[in-house]
Amino acid sequence: MNRFLLLAILLLIVLPLYCQAPLFTAQDTLRGSITAERAWWDLNYYDLDIEVNTEEKSISGINTIRYKVLSENQVIQIDLQSPLVITKITQDGNDLIFNSIGNAHWVTLLKPQKTGEYNELIVSYSGSPQEAINAPWDGGFSWSTDQNGKPFVATSCQGLGASVWWPNKDHMYDEVDSMAISVTVPKDLMNISNGRLREIEEGENSNTYHWFVANPINNYGVNVNIGDYVYFGETYNGENGPLSMDYYVLRDNLVRAEKQFKQAGLMMEAFEYWFGPYPFYEDGYKLVEVPYLGMEHQSSVTYGNKYQNGYLGTDLSGSGWGLKFDFIIIHESGHEWFANNITYKDIADMWIHESFTAYSENLYLDYYFGPEASAEYVIGTRSRIRNDRPIIGVYGVNYKGSGDMYYKGANMLHTLRQLLEDDEKWRQILRGLNKEFYHQTVTTQQIENYLSEQTKIDLTAFFNQYLRTTKIPVLEFSLKDNKIRFRYTNVVKDFDMPVRIKVNDREQWIFPKADWKTENLNSKGATQVLVDENFYILVKKLSD
Repeated sequence: MNRFLLLAILLLIVLPLYCQAPLFTAQDTLRGSITAERAWWDLNYYDLDIEVNTEEKSISGINTIRYKVLSENQVIQIDLQSPLVITKITQDGNDLIFNSIGNAHWVTLLKPQKTGEYNELIVSYSGSPQEAINAPWDGGFSWSTDQNGKPFVATSCQGLGASVWWPNKDHMYDEVDSMAISVTVPKDLMNISNGRLREIEEGENSNTYHWFVANPINNYGVNVNIGDYVYFGETYNGENGPLSMDYYVLRDNLVRAEKQFKQAGLMMEAFEYWFGPYPFYEDGYKLVEVPYLGMEHQSSVTYGNKYQNGYLGTDLSGSGWGLKFDFIIIHESGHEWFANNITYKDIADMWIHESFTAYSENLYLDYYFGPEASAEYVIGTRSRIRNDRPIIGVYGVNYKGSGDMYYKGANMLHTLRQLLEDDEKWRQILRGLNKEFYHQTVTTQQIENYLSEQTKIDLTAFFNQYLRTTKIPVLEFSLKDNKIRFRYTNVVKDFDMPVRIKVNDREQWIFPKADWKTENLNSKGATQVLVDENFYILVKKLSD
């Protein structure tokens, strides 16, 4: 064969694979892996104290990092992204030398780091942080103004990393146990952050808002929201007692907010039913208006859906049910259970956040409008599934999987629910997840194992199919002489999910595998077989 022709053939084979594969850098590894300079210490407490200059779009401040020594080491990794600059790092009053490669900064410690001890590091920094162009997807600071020309500022940083605006241990596996957040802003503005407000310290031209988070918090969940806010609130009598629900909105939007935010209490009732008690009673619950769409910041959920139902007024399912609720209130609040209570260790497992929370949308509908409404909604969202790449990403390089983690993931969970035929058991499994992994960081394998144990079904092939491939199972079948012949195609090894069918309006279960099987139908004179749409599969009826 001509060698040029051979080369052309090889390129046709290899190039598409090469183009689909991400190219990772050393910075990706430093950001996304548990490096040796991260592994030897465990976060205990952050005390973040910053000043925000809204005119210059700059920030400056310090972060005191308290940690426990797990094993002896003299080099610690701190993360901060340019163009922000670390100006000084000290421990016990001594200035420390640090070396930087991109956004990772290795600090050489003078004090011996003895196992079991708690030590503190003080990091001073300043600069103009990265500006978010399309928040919350690209992350950073959103610098805007309200309709009266006053500054309207907020942060968002999932994926990109919290180190885009403050120095920290920027990996999800290690959550800090508690945190203080102090933010100094111009005197005519307010800052709303996570947890509870302890004090407003008044200055001549500025005020400092001191917040405290009593629970563990993931780093991207920490936020700053600055604006000409007004406050209203309520107390929700929840499973763990009275829960403060506080709302901060722009002054001109108060009337609309008082009406729209009534859905927050409805959300809390539905989600405590399905998922168990709100995980952060000590820190309360807040909805805070921001100049972007919204984000699941822990105990400080941000809102920018323009006070309308749906997703900016659109029903993502096309079923009509998506206009029965405010997407941002329901979805972002669902993350309090799945993202903030149960948090992925590696962003490759981001489906744990997004699949369960996208699924929470139809559980909200289920609670208020019934299972048929819930099913119609989640089935309707299938039109948004692309099957471009697997839901699980690449580990160790800060690389998430496909956006299908939202609605393919939700349909996967909806399908799993069908296999139980007992909604109360399913509810207890969801509540059990939030109890078993309360305030923990987890892996996909932990979630898979838990669901297999609790359902008493080996779900290995089920999750391999939906999480690790782009293949949708195809059920092929034919009818003859009151018998149904069937099999699965386009499936992984050992995929054997049972399916509910309806034969002349009578329900029946079949148990397909990759090999052909034949079973008698329960209804005599069967002329029509319908496969239950609640199962996320494709169906192909063959000629008899």
